[in-house]
Amino acid sequence: MCKVYNTIGCLTTIKSHLREYNIDGYKSLNELIDFQKNYSVTRQQIISNHKFLVEQEGNGLSDKIIQLDYSIKTKKRAVKQKLLSELKKLKNRLVNLASVQANIIQAFINYVKKIVLKLRIWYIKLIFNLKIENSLKDLTADYNKINSRYKYIVSSFDDAVMESCLPQLRELEGKKRIIDQLNNSIYGAIGEQKVVRELEKLSDDYILINDFNCRFNPAIYNRQENDYINSVQIDHILISPSGVFLIETKNWSQDSLNNSNLYSPVQQIKRANFALYKILNGEISTDRLSLNKHHWGDRKISIRNLVVLISHKPNEEFQYVKVLTLDNLLGYVNYFKPSISSNEVQIIATSLLNFI
Repeated sequence: MCKVYNTIGCLTTIKSHLREYNIDGYKSLNELIDFQKNYSVTRQQIISNHKFLVEQEGNGLSDKIIQLDYSIKTKKRAVKQKLLSELKKLKNRLVNLASVQANIIQAFINYVKKIVLKLRIWYIKLIFNLKIENSLKDLTADYNKINSRYKYIVSSFDDAVMESCLPQLRELEGKKRIIDQLNNSIYGAIGEQKVVRELEKLSDDYILINDFNCRFNPAIYNRQENDYINSVQIDHILISPSGVFLIETKNWSQDSLNNSNLYSPVQQIKRANFALYKILNGEISTDRLSLNKHHWGDRKISIRNLVVLISHKPNEEFQYVKVLTLDNLLGYVNYFKPSISSNEVQIIATSLLNFI
């Protein structure tokens, strides 16, 4: 099987974007795609789950209301009975004092006691209802709070459900918004994965480098375009016994192919070819590649440009670039005759990997 180095570029972009927004839990591209496909179902499931939770809450509140109502009535009776019992005792003491025969001093003392008892009886009667209310204050507050919530659930069930699931829905919608920003990268990653799987079918005489990123300091002067190349990014570099293939993958629809605003992959790969030519020839000129010498002179490493489209391709042909669909990729790669040994394939791959 073909030796493969590095993760595909679009997948790296996706992982970096998700890390930036602290989104985890997705271990594969398929899981992201499934999330997008199942978004509506997941959203509805969240709402359904919270409908059940709110129903359960309503049932629980109904039970609590019954319990609290019983507790309030029970405590009210107990407090009322206690106050009535205290009043009865005070009235009995008042009656007993009235029936006592005493001398002048004792009569005066009893008179004062009667006044005190009457005041206590008057005060207890005055605060009788307030005393009962104060004793029930905590229970009544709980009852009112729970009853208010229960009435809200009964009268505005759908609103209660949406309030309950709102944080979870916001999290889901935020996640979808962030993942949707990656649509181009997701489609790109699907295409790149298909290309990698196809190239993995090749023998171990082939080496595939994914997401070749290289910056140049100083920049490379591109005489063809009369500008400077500061960096290149190549989706795939396949080092084979027949030379080097630069592969740019596009998972484009027919509309994208016809969109003149999209940057031409032909121009993109031609610039990358020029930069790679400078890299490899620079290595050759200093003998760092250590390729087998030929008595006629330095050997040429063929660099072929490929644009691989997953499903659709234009009918036109382009100079210096071969445009293929995925189905034709392996046939094209295998068409060329070997001109490089397995050892030289590894030397070229190692040299390129050192530039990343």
